[in-house]
Amino acid sequence: MARDKEDQNTTGSMDLTSPLYMHPSESARTTLVPVVFDGTGHRSWRRGVLRALSVKNKVGFINGKCKKPKIDEVTYDQWARCDDMVTSWILNSLSEDLADSLQYVNDAKELWQELEDRYDQTNGAKLYQLQKEINDLSQGTLDITGYYTKMKRLWEELNTLNAHAQCNCQCICGAKANMQKAEQDHKLIQFLMGLNEVYTVVRGIILMMNPLPNIAQDFSILIQEEKQRERGGNTGENSYNSNKSGYPSARTRMFCDYCKRPGHTRDICYRIHGFPQDFKFTKGRNVASAANVHVDSEEMEGGNQSQGLQSLTKEQYNQLLNLLEKFPGRNT
Repeated sequence: MARDKEDQNTTGSMDLTSPLYMHPSESARTTLVPVVFDGTGHRSWRRGVLRALSVKNKVGFINGKCKKPKIDEVTYDQWARCDDMVTSWILNSLSEDLADSLQYVNDAKELWQELEDRYDQTNGAKLYQLQKEINDLSQGTLDITGYYTKMKRLWEELNTLNAHAQCNCQCICGAKANMQKAEQDHKLIQFLMGLNEVYTVVRGIILMMNPLPNIAQDFSILIQEEKQRERGGNTGENSYNSNKSGYPSARTRMFCDYCKRPGHTRDICYRIHGFPQDFKFTKGRNVASAANVHVDSEEMEGGNQSQGLQSLTKEQYNQLLNLLEKFPGRNT
């Protein structure tokens, strides 16, 4: 009884920034990440768990910084309570099969170390896997946003493996900025290589820019092209007449300072960078249609005349010949 009162006094007077402090709203049924870990994607799952534990100020229970006190110390019961809570959170973030195999660990640190030993690959193997996924990734059925998100996630995971190679020094010669630009250009090329063939023209336009745009600018250009295709399949010159409403859209507010026409910018102007092979010229189509109508009209008139001659009787035909023979100037 006296020990319980002492624990209550210790908890009530505990510093809120202490790892041993547990908010009354915390529950042992809490899940740290929205998607449980089933044996795949350990790096991303691990990152999410560490972020959640950092918010709760409980990372020390898995990395050993918040050490276990002796059993006769005042803070022992509070430490055990917090450690059991962290252990429950991690188990709740695992699939049912994995959680069952780890139910008998002694504390949160042992649980975390067991997961690290099982699923944390060496940097060489993981580096090979990530680089292969990046090289094999293509847009396929994904839209631009989905393709960019998937590629960016692989890039960020790759950066976590190369964290030791990143320099935090103050560079005055410009070499650091040049290396960062070269890395951005390399990522841009990887991203453009995986695009579908419908973006061939836009890809060529981007590659002709000097200097090359960054990933965010490239993404913005491709999003504009994708939206133009979704609004009726018209791009480039055909997009000028695609907006028939009286209200200006985001595309009509764009203006090309080269051909002096709205609907696009100089960066993607077909008159500068060339027309795609599947481009349809609306003006030529109208002229061709008019020519077809003219030919059809002549054929119709000729057909009517021929039909009129065929409708004459033999007597009417002879009378017509007699009249023609009497016509002045006719050679018989």
